[in-house]
Amino acid sequence: MRLLSYTLDDASVRLGAQVDDLVVDLATLARQATAQLPLDLLSFIRAGAAAQETARGLLAAGPEAWPAEAVHRLDAVSLRAPLRPGKIIGVGLNYIEHVEESSRSLDTDKDLPPRPVLFGKPATAVTGPDQPILHNADLTTQLDWECELAVVIGRPAFRVSEEEAYDHIFGFSIVNDISARDQRRSGQWFFSKGQDSYAPFGPVVVTRDEIRDPMALDLSLRVNGVTKQKSNTRHMLFPIARLIADISSGMTLEPGDVIATGSPSGVGAGMVPPEYLRPGDTVEATVEGIGTLTNPVVDAR
Repeated sequence: MRLLSYTLDDASVRLGAQVDDLVVDLATLARQATAQLPLDLLSFIRAGAAAQETARGLLAAGPEAWPAEAVHRLDAVSLRAPLRPGKIIGVGLNYIEHVEESSRSLDTDKDLPPRPVLFGKPATAVTGPDQPILHNADLTTQLDWECELAVVIGRPAFRVSEEEAYDHIFGFSIVNDISARDQRRSGQWFFSKGQDSYAPFGPVVVTRDEIRDPMALDLSLRVNGVTKQKSNTRHMLFPIARLIADISSGMTLEPGDVIATGSPSGVGAGMVPPEYLRPGDTVEATVEGIGTLTNPVVDAR
């Protein structure tokens, strides 16, 4: 399933499933079938396999069985971030070419990290499709982009082995790991990466069963239509299962938590000369099988 959060006519945010160019409201669909489904994606994830089975069964009936009030054209709704994660765990230096790029342009270690490099982004950094990335020139002149595959956790995970890791995944999405490169503080990245709007997320969450091999997905990023990043998740230094095992070795991953699995090379800081986002720019992050997450950059002073 391709699940999303949307509003219609500025009403409250609701949970929908994308089917081709339609959005099907799952709670309305369930009510018409005398069943029940949550109104939001986080509650849906927490409801577990039973909710997913119910939703799949209702959707499988096809458009002829769906009540008209449950169906909207995709271009008639406004998409929002799929959910507000309890925590976002970022992974730094997880593509080999990006390790070299960062050592040259950001003064990071030139050697490959022996363990995943982790950092956090607060939930307040999340913004949705077509929502603005805030550029505050009083805080940064080095606003950068990073297209990343996002892993959405479906079941609590603590001390999970690599072999068990995929059993704890709900699905996959896209995160654009926005960074103010000039706001690192004594080597710490939290403020650099955690400001409001620095975690564009979406446009959908695709359930795990729909992605045949998440370690073989093309990903790319464009700024104003010009390709800046282009790679494949097969080039991750630490694959998804290793990331989940490493993080859960000392930290409980909860349903709805998001792991941003790292960026390939092609970030603005690595360009010669460096290139950074400015108000008026448009950023498009694309991951195969998921879609494109588009965000404008706006002046926030």
